Amino acid sequence: MPTWKISGEFYARRNCWQPFAKVHEASTADAAREWTVSVIGGCHSLPRRLIRIASVEPAPA
Repeated sequence: MPTWKISGEFYARRNCWQPFAKVHEASTADAAREWTVSVIGGCHSLPRRLIRIASVEPAPA
């Protein structure tokens, strides 16, 4: 299964966007994007609209 690197930012607090980078094994880029939004939203109690994904690209092996 391919490994994907997902990067972007999420709303951490008032006027502060926190950058993030995650690496995850998923069958497609869309599945990796969905996993990232789910994990960050769950950990930080954020709705999906407050999570900005800038890029989803294959991670180097």
